Formats: sequence, structure tokens, C-alpha cells
Amino acid sequence: MTVHRLGRIAYDEALALQQRLVEDRRHGTIGDTLLLLEHPPVITLGAKNRGRSSNVVATPAQLADAGVAVVDTGRGGDVTYHGPGQLIGYPIFDLKPDRCDVRRYIRDLEEVLIRAVRSFGIAAGRVDGLTGVWSGQPGREEKLAAIGVRISRWITSHGFALNVSTDLSHFNLIVPCGITDRGVTSIERLTGRAVKMTDVEDAVVAGAESVFGVLQTV
Repeated sequence: MTVHRLGRIAYDEALALQQRLVEDRRHGTIGDTLLLLEHPPVITLGAKNRGRSSNVVATPAQLADAGVAVVDTGRGGDVTYHGPGQLIGYPIFDLKPDRCDVRRYIRDLEEVLIRAVRSFGIAAGRVDGLTGVWSGQPGREEKLAAIGVRISRWITSHGFALNVSTDLSHFNLIVPCGITDRGVTSIERLTGRAVKMTDVEDAVVAGAESVFGVLQTV
């Protein structure tokens, strides 16, 4: 696996990059690739919300005032928010021949992030029936990371969003992932201290190495 740390790039730019890399991976001109980056403020609609925005509760005027765009995506899942201070991971993996199991792949992504945040002293895990990584008391967990993937002929794209120092108030613009009874949190909120994004990237790379195997970072 090759890891690319891209800094902050626009959502549409990252989407176009993913689409090119998926084709490259399909044709075998690249190996498994992980993109790590941040986005400017944007609300993305998954397959459950395609063509509609019932879980976007803000008005167009409120979105404009907050500087938040809304875009349709090709990933699974519902609505979510991306913005500065949130580490985005887009794995472009070929799951063939021995990892052709969607549920296993999602659980593996969760495991990468669970291991990553553990290095910051955060106890995180899963919630039965829900996707993502959560932290807090049972029944009162808050979402620390969202996961929404696309798999086409076993080539993956899209991926995860881990809240590091995200402006959590922007989640009030939506019903995150369509879940009404749980909140969201971040690494900085849970630790009570500033955390460098590069340190979180390092932790995620280490988690990916232990789950998938990482060969080089560029």
C-alpha cells in the first residue's frame, strides 16, 4: 500500500482523483493506495440521500452563511459533514482475491481507527447496528469517525472521516448519518488538548499497517 498525504483539497478535486485511481488500480498500474487529506466545509449525501436532502436541516441561507457546500456522492450511507480539522481517508484497494467481503472491509476500517485513537488514550469501539467508530458510555456513545464506502468490482473508494479538531457545531446543520439519538465528538474534545494532524495521520498509517499492510509513504 502507498500512502499519499495531500493536505487540504476541494471535495470535487478529491473525487476526481479517486475516480482516476480506481481505474488505475483496476488496470493494475498502481498498487493499493490510501489518500489522507482534509476538505473545506462540505456536506455530502450518500446513497440513502441521493437527489434529496431530508437530513440536511439547515436552510440554504444558513449553509451559505456558514460557507458549507452540499454535494451528492457515489458512496454508501447517509449524510455527513467534512471540514477542516477532520482527517479524511480514501482507500483505493483491490479486495480480490481473498478479501471480497464488504462487512469485513468496513470492520477493518473501523479497526484501523480504533487502534489509531488508542494511541491518544481514547477508548473507542463499535455500536451494534451502526457503522463507524464511537466513544462514550454504553447507550450514550458519540460518533468519533464516520465510514461510507463505494466498492465497484471489488475496488474500493471513499472511506472514513475522523474528527480531530473539527468544528462540531457544523454537525448541527445535518442529522449526521440520519442518526437522531447520538452526538458527535472529536479527538481534541475527548483528550482536552490540541493534537497535531500529522500525529493523527501517523497513528492512522500505523493502524492501517497493522490491519492491511503499508509499504511506503509519499
